[in-house]
Amino acid sequence: MDEWLPEALYTAEQVRHLDAVAINDYHINGFELMKRAGQAAFDRMLERWPALSRGGTLQVFCGAGNNGGDGYVIASLARQRYLPVRVVALKNPDELNGDALRAWHWFRDLGGSTESWSRNVTITGTVLVDAMLGTGLSGEVRGDYLDAIQMINHSERPVLAVDIPSGLSADTGAALGAAVQAAMTVTFIGLKQGLLTGAGPRYCGTLNFASLAVPDEIYSKELPASHLLREQELAALVRPRLADANKGSHGHLLVVGGDEGMGGAVVMAAEAALRTGAGLVTVATRDEHVDAINARCPEIMARGVQDADDVNRLLTGKSAVVIGPGLGQSDWSKALLASILQSDLPILADADALNLIAEDSQLLESTSRSLLMTPHPGEASRLLQEPIPDVQANRFAAVRQLQQQYGGVAVLKGAGSLVYDGETVSLCGAGNPGMAVAGMGDVLSGVIGSLLAQGYDMAHAAKLGVWLHAAAGDDCAAEDGQIGMKATDLLPYIRRRVNQLANA
Repeated sequence: MDEWLPEALYTAEQVRHLDAVAINDYHINGFELMKRAGQAAFDRMLERWPALSRGGTLQVFCGAGNNGGDGYVIASLARQRYLPVRVVALKNPDELNGDALRAWHWFRDLGGSTESWSRNVTITGTVLVDAMLGTGLSGEVRGDYLDAIQMINHSERPVLAVDIPSGLSADTGAALGAAVQAAMTVTFIGLKQGLLTGAGPRYCGTLNFASLAVPDEIYSKELPASHLLREQELAALVRPRLADANKGSHGHLLVVGGDEGMGGAVVMAAEAALRTGAGLVTVATRDEHVDAINARCPEIMARGVQDADDVNRLLTGKSAVVIGPGLGQSDWSKALLASILQSDLPILADADALNLIAEDSQLLESTSRSLLMTPHPGEASRLLQEPIPDVQANRFAAVRQLQQQYGGVAVLKGAGSLVYDGETVSLCGAGNPGMAVAGMGDVLSGVIGSLLAQGYDMAHAAKLGVWLHAAAGDDCAAEDGQIGMKATDLLPYIRRRVNQLANA
């Protein structure tokens, strides 16, 4: 992903509207925009693969519509640079219309020619360009396009995707049957939200954005569908430490969980809460875990609890509660959850707390408090009573449904985690596959819970916590690599990131 991407995220239809506004209201020629798009993609391609200019070859796969037109512009620019280029046409170029037809004529007038797609086409390019389907795709990929996508992916050649990898939904981030596996994607005018969540990060590779120099005023014509969490805006939320602060100034978090044999989860959440700045952290857990917690981290106050009465007594003086890490689904677990849900404290529910709520929604009838819920797709599936593939097929719809059904603030974890507070969907573009290991959700719960305990409102705590956790994961991967990362490896990086934001 680019170091800088715009904060506003759009659907495909919204970007088409922005494009139309640029053409109709600001009188920017449509073919001029197409040439700018092709130039931007061509320039980024040469930056990424400079060997193309030293004996490399380019192979461009062009479909119908403006996406195919962008491909013909790239092919034309290659011919102007005397870069060997082959164009494979999935639609007869003489049947193109409008600006795409003009782009084909430009390529033809430069001496270029095309070969029609067939399964006998050979992959010869040092770099391949995917300019086949664009953002207009609504159903699953079929026919020649499916065959071409499969051939491109099997070639294992690096691919530049123009605007969006063919087969990927710009709106949801779902692969529509099949999608091109790009090494780099250059997208234009408006950043499409589907590129950054679900399957989007997998298929896009490195994501680049080019505004095509359209006037900034056009963006006032369309409210973004969602927003990208960015460090600059989040830094404004972080509260500096006062000179006369004491431990009570920064909140007291209660972490509830750790049924028999599952004591590690509460420890990870509690340590993460301390590293995020909570002044005090108490863990309510099974008696058997208390000594181990004290030995591992003496700064945590570990208390053994037998029943709801025990945990109720611990609520006094607390600022917020995290419940769920290692909670289990025993009678003990249910009793603790039911008790916590009756408190008037800010509550973050995760892991088995969510599974228990999914099994028995009446648990929520005893509370008037809104929850901050942090499900992964499997937990979201149980809460919404929908299959996991349906949740992942439209993560934006799923996070909205979670919030509308349960209230409060919903965080849908995964690649491109989403936060919905009832008004705005925020997307986290940070994070990496190395974080797909046990315990990462427990650490995230501790981070967000710490912010709740320090007095941040639910929406701000969720957005800031999700980004801090993901950015720390990226810092950890940058230093030691993605493979073999442990959840607790993030702890020093979380602390570092919090302080960087506080000092920004």
